[in-house]
Amino acid sequence: MHPSNSPQTRIHMQGLARVGLVIAVAALCFIAWNIISAHRAAAKLASATEDAAIVTVNTTHPKPTDPTGSELVLPGTVQANIDAPIYARTSGYLKRWLVDIGTRVKAGQLLAEIDTPEVQQQLSQAEADVATAEANAKIASVTAERWESLRKTDSVSRQDADEKTSLADASKAQLQSARANLQRLRDLNGFQRIVAPFDGVITARETDVGRLIAAGGGTGPELFRISDERQLRLYVRVPQAFAPQMGAQTTAQVSFPDHPGMSYSARMDSTANAIDPTTNTLLVQLKVDNASGALLPGAYADVHFKVPPGALGVSLQLPANTLLFRSDGIHVATVDATGHVLLKTIIIGRDYGAAIEVVNGLTPNDVVILSPPDSLLDHAQVRLGTKPAAGA
Repeated sequence: MHPSNSPQTRIHMQGLARVGLVIAVAALCFIAWNIISAHRAAAKLASATEDAAIVTVNTTHPKPTDPTGSELVLPGTVQANIDAPIYARTSGYLKRWLVDIGTRVKAGQLLAEIDTPEVQQQLSQAEADVATAEANAKIASVTAERWESLRKTDSVSRQDADEKTSLADASKAQLQSARANLQRLRDLNGFQRIVAPFDGVITARETDVGRLIAAGGGTGPELFRISDERQLRLYVRVPQAFAPQMGAQTTAQVSFPDHPGMSYSARMDSTANAIDPTTNTLLVQLKVDNASGALLPGAYADVHFKVPPGALGVSLQLPANTLLFRSDGIHVATVDATGHVLLKTIIIGRDYGAAIEVVNGLTPNDVVILSPPDSLLDHAQVRLGTKPAAGA
């Protein structure tokens, strides 16, 4: 028997075959396990990546506005009821000034005098021109009467008589022109006295003795500025949402930083009756009594309007950090039941500082995101970090 066919050889070959099969199976299992592990790791990484891409947000619910009504506080500025710059009406040099800033003056009171030598010379010349025109008019009138008498006796022609009459009429016209020019220069000479146009207080003096004064307004700085501050005009820009509340009977309480603890009453005077398209506000003018002179024109003021309950219908409040400012308006980001973002356009009413009033665009049941990222998009998936708060 051949040694390769012996029982011992066959047993040995079968053992080797079994070992090779085991090794092959083990290798296949190892490869399969590596493939499954890599697949699981990739799936886990993808899941972690997707999970990390979901923004975690904190939310709140809109809070109903106080139904008892509240105050609308807006900034305003006050101006004197009458405020006018004083310019010179004649040219010359300032001879003297009699009042300074802070001086209270009466209508017609002398403020300053201007030395006008050129006007004086022109006035003397105009008086001489009037005297010449009067003499010419007189001789022309007498000559015309004589020639008319001669014409009745046919001693002169009608043409010559008409010429003399025409010369007399022209002389009268020249006399009227000379007299008008004389009166103009007399009035101009009277403007060397600068007087107060109304009762008030001098708030500015922009001239001094010896300064060259140019006639007419706008060609140089005003000589004086006078204000009648016994009554003040208060100007306030009211948001469009509150424009319907500004009526003839509207009143307000006004406070000033330089008068802490004091409050002054203001009454409606008029409105612009038009919304400014740039600021979407209504310009309102109120009157404030200042007979005591305690308030200063040009001052800043806080104007408190009493807003009646329900003036804007049902409104809600939100924290100011919920707003998103986009090119198409003001939005807030809400979250639906599936955890997706819905951007909603809102209309803002009053600004309370830390909170704002929303007059349209939301319901009390909306879930609103606090401090939303500027990059947040509509329909994006988000995760709620905390339960919605009870209110703003």
